[in-house]
Amino acid sequence: MKVFRGFHHPGLNQACALTIGNFDGVHRGHQAMLALLNSEAQQRGVPSCALTFEPHPRDHFAAIRQQPELAPARIGTLRDKLLDLAQCNVDQAVVLPFDRRLAALSPQAFIDEVLVHGLGAKYVLVGDDFRFGAQRAGDYALLDAVGTAQGFDVARMNSYEVHGLRVSSSAVRHALSEGRMEDVARLLGRHYRISGHVVHGRKLGRELGFRTLNLRFAHWKPAASGIFVVLVHGLTPTPLPGVANMGIRPSLDPNDVNGGRVLLETHCLQWSDTLRDEGAYGKIIRVELLHKLHDELKYDGLDALTRGIRQDCDDARAWLATRI
Repeated sequence: MKVFRGFHHPGLNQACALTIGNFDGVHRGHQAMLALLNSEAQQRGVPSCALTFEPHPRDHFAAIRQQPELAPARIGTLRDKLLDLAQCNVDQAVVLPFDRRLAALSPQAFIDEVLVHGLGAKYVLVGDDFRFGAQRAGDYALLDAVGTAQGFDVARMNSYEVHGLRVSSSAVRHALSEGRMEDVARLLGRHYRISGHVVHGRKLGRELGFRTLNLRFAHWKPAASGIFVVLVHGLTPTPLPGVANMGIRPSLDPNDVNGGRVLLETHCLQWSDTLRDEGAYGKIIRVELLHKLHDELKYDGLDALTRGIRQDCDDARAWLATRI
């Protein structure tokens, strides 16, 4: 899959079958839409294209209004979103910066500037709740009417349901916030996962006897937090079982080397000798969050923290023994 920041690139096909969305989580509803998009693109002999935005539009408006509570919790990073879109066999993805100028475009201006002149859309597929343009004034009816007048096809896909539940990013966020990882997997069609480069931390886990693989989550408000049973992919031929902390580590100094940023810290219950002490730094790994043990806890000192980690490891092994 080709990835473009904006649409002013010579390698971007100026004719495509297009869908538009934030694609946070790339859940089963997104997957069904992308499968239909690929089919329509093939019939028309043009590439399929997913147009997405960074930051999330609601992040943008929350920052302008200085109301961070309005920003949605983020299911995945941009990296994971693009990986998921690629796995859905999308030919190209366009990441459009969502800023004041884009937010101010009228619906007609958005169609003209972005869909027609920017991307050369021949077919546009949207969800049943799609809105666009300044003040969210544009809807499917307007897009369909303009498409008829300006020479591109427009289609709408109804909501996707699993066991009577509408699949949406909001539903995934809610399930993650409550630690219902089996429900999350049903909505996503796979286990929830986070990927990235292993980065250096304080090395405190090594001092305590529980060295960790640290991934930065590039958003201040993750949808998932707490202590999880996990599987780590990318280091050995078979995934490594582990226990992970997703959050801000309340037992540690917020002015540590990671500056209080959100981390996914994973301790592998089995460590391959081939990796040695420095074997994982800089490597790209994927961590699947299988089961939530509990919320983050603030421990009174390093001894209590060590005992807590040891108990989490025991609980993770017990859970894994019944599942894997």
